[in-house]
Amino acid sequence: MTRLSVEMLAADAPEPITSAGHAQLGIAVLAGIAVIVLLITKFKLHAFLSLTLGTLVLGAVAGAPLDKAIASFTTGLGTTVAGVGVLIALGAILGKMLADSGGADQIVDTILAKAGGRSMPWAMVLIASVIGLPLFFEVGVVLLIPVVLMVAKRGNYSLMRIGIPALAGLSVMHGLVPPHPGPLVAIDAVDANLGVTLALGVLVAIPTVIIAGPLFSRYAARWVDVPAPDRMIPQRVSEDLEKRPGFGPTLATILLPVVLMLSKALVDIVIDDPENTVQRVFDVVGSPMIALLASVLVGIFTLLRPAGFGKERLSPLVEKGLAPIAGILLIVGAGGGFKQTLIDSGVGQMVLDISKDWSIPALLLAWLIAVAIRLATGSATVATISAAGLVAPLAEGMSTGETALLVLAIGAGSLFFSHVNDAGFWLVKEYFGLDVGQTLKTWSIMETIISVVAGGLVLLLSLVI
Repeated sequence: MTRLSVEMLAADAPEPITSAGHAQLGIAVLAGIAVIVLLITKFKLHAFLSLTLGTLVLGAVAGAPLDKAIASFTTGLGTTVAGVGVLIALGAILGKMLADSGGADQIVDTILAKAGGRSMPWAMVLIASVIGLPLFFEVGVVLLIPVVLMVAKRGNYSLMRIGIPALAGLSVMHGLVPPHPGPLVAIDAVDANLGVTLALGVLVAIPTVIIAGPLFSRYAARWVDVPAPDRMIPQRVSEDLEKRPGFGPTLATILLPVVLMLSKALVDIVIDDPENTVQRVFDVVGSPMIALLASVLVGIFTLLRPAGFGKERLSPLVEKGLAPIAGILLIVGAGGGFKQTLIDSGVGQMVLDISKDWSIPALLLAWLIAVAIRLATGSATVATISAAGLVAPLAEGMSTGETALLVLAIGAGSLFFSHVNDAGFWLVKEYFGLDVGQTLKTWSIMETIISVVAGGLVLLLSLVI
């Protein structure tokens, strides 16, 4: 029986696993994931509790002493939250500043004023992609839904022709581009370079969002021709503001962390000398935490001040921005605990051992594992975190570019075919006034297109990187 001993936890490399151990660990993984799926889908238990209980089941079936399984879970939870928790918090604050100051509305209105007719779907995908950089998917949906519905209503457009590009832009950013939680956790798990992953993620995201957004929306509009539901058009935040920030400063604030992180990656490639002063400066200012913190601080002057927000409103705004992410932090942390238990119990090494005998490329294997977990749990974040833990050993010996592509393969797989066990499925269904069948024919197929196209592009890039 495979045991999770103190020596295994402390060793630099896991002990060899016998074929019997492989079988037992395989059963343990299936049992752990099955418990998570059952609790989330059947009993509607919160993903944090489901991941926690699923981790304990995984450890028990793998033959690990309960105290060691708990230690692995808490260690993984703490490490994950320490690595990405501050980034998630800063992203939430920036998103709240964009929303409450009217900055997001300013970007939307400016672009829409210059678009019309056939260019409108392209304008929507551009808006969603820019807005989606610093925002969580759900927040982005809530921000853009009023715009999508008003554009469809006033311009007499098909709701799907306008809505699908917006959803595609948000979804692609959420799954492939840091600083979103899923990609950040995967980067941490496989020790990938954030700047390189960001650059390659944007490279993959552009053609992916074009295919899944404006191009697919033509067919989605034919399959599902529904009007924009009047009841779902809420009041926009900026309608209550006397003034709001300008388009240029708002866009610069959103793109600042991306520019800083990409600059760090470029300097690392050009100089490649850890003792060089310029590289050391960019290593600091281009780190995710400093880049996002800089954007938040700049946002005080470019977003809040122009909107008439005094210093007395800053603290309440930050508190309101942080409140909704408590559940996200717990889910991400629990996912990290599940990942660490997978690694410490030898599951990661098992995947590595088994994959040596397969002719399946590591990137395709990572994509398939993420797809399976996504279909089972309905959560892109859970799929990304769990898949990253399973395939982390495959990253050993990979180059910087290859590990970045491994992260993107996981992210692409985590978006595959959203259905009834995904909260995003119901969010889209209710906001757009669709039935289940219509949501499957539009939103679910769009997510599948994103996953397949992005996965294919990652495999193509692996041939030249």
